[in-house]
Amino acid sequence: MEWAGWWDRTVARWRTEGLPAALSSAREIRDYFGLDPHEQVGIRPRGPTCPSPPGHGMPLVHDRAGYLELKRHLYPASPFDAEHLAALAAEQRRGDAAVWITLEGFFWFPRTLLGIEGHLTAFYDCPELLKEMCEDLLEFGLRAVDQVCEILVPDWMTFAEDMSYNHGPMLSPGQYDEFLAPYYRRLVPALAGRGIVPIVDTDGDVTVPIRWYTETGIEGFLPLERMAGVDIVRIRAAHPRLKMIGAFDKTVMHLGEARIRAEMERLYPVMVQGGYIPACDHQTPPEVSLGDYRRYVRLLREYCERAAVGY
Repeated sequence: MEWAGWWDRTVARWRTEGLPAALSSAREIRDYFGLDPHEQVGIRPRGPTCPSPPGHGMPLVHDRAGYLELKRHLYPASPFDAEHLAALAAEQRRGDAAVWITLEGFFWFPRTLLGIEGHLTAFYDCPELLKEMCEDLLEFGLRAVDQVCEILVPDWMTFAEDMSYNHGPMLSPGQYDEFLAPYYRRLVPALAGRGIVPIVDTDGDVTVPIRWYTETGIEGFLPLERMAGVDIVRIRAAHPRLKMIGAFDKTVMHLGEARIRAEMERLYPVMVQGGYIPACDHQTPPEVSLGDYRRYVRLLREYCERAAVGY
């Protein structure tokens, strides 16, 4: 399985190397490589009239007055395409595809409104505004999960969060406990009670905050980026029941079969234990040729089959 897909520049390169031009969707490209089919459905708390920030990481609002004005563009009554979801439900019932949803997390969402700098200073300058945003997002999330589950029950889900980078989390444990944990503790049971596996999607080194999130009911993590020093063998030893997706170092995919095998061998002790889906630790970069990627998929299948027998 490949959960993250590929850079657009990567796909553009592959088209010059033989990838059929008619393959336009991620699903079609996954089928071309013989990867297992899955579909992600994003549940966005912004309505179609919500403006975009003036630039990456820049704010939409600066204070509570701005947030209250923006709210008429937020938390739409119909946050997904119900007809598309119904079609996916039919595929899911036939066993033709796994289906997962993504909700925005309680760190991620306020940042999209306040901007990167404004969000981080808000923990000190306007903490009550952050809590109000998270309370509203919680209500939206609970409603959206009910709406989704009227059509299908996702196999798993992710919270878009991105609250860690190469040197660890961007919050202290106390800030997590005050500003994020109360909302996860109320939303996660609505997922787990339906058999939906809740997974946090955060880049960077998540080693430290794993414990924070699991204490609020989160069951797994992705993408587990090797460039940030993430070691899933150590993580598995510390958290035996943790579910994981990703962890394959994308920076070695173009370095030949021996290097890919070495990376697979690094991951194999966790593969054989189960509870882990090996995949690229983020989108495949454009250094990877079409031939490189075919080699990676071949070896990924080989090691997954070995691990299944071992398991």
